[in-house]
Amino acid sequence: MFFNRLRRQNVKREYDDRLLDLINNLKEEWDHAAQTQEAVADSDMEMEQETALARQKYFFIYKEARIRKIKNYQIQPSVISYDHDDFE
Repeated sequence: MFFNRLRRQNVKREYDDRLLDLINNLKEEWDHAAQTQEAVADSDMEMEQETALARQKYFFIYKEARIRKIKNYQIQPSVISYDHDDFE
């Protein structure tokens, strides 16, 4: 009985870690799509739709993580603003 509960916790932790990795990957994908759209002078509807799709994927998985009450203990590089030197 004890081992069954321990196994369940390990499985939950493993899938929580996978979900966090997926969130980080989707955030990077969304940032990349947004930067590409801004960099291209003649962005078309397809590029805008890809950016919107990447955004929706991120928020869908993020919402699932919030429901499961998962916490990430690492700061994503996209959250830190490199334009300001206020953190010195």
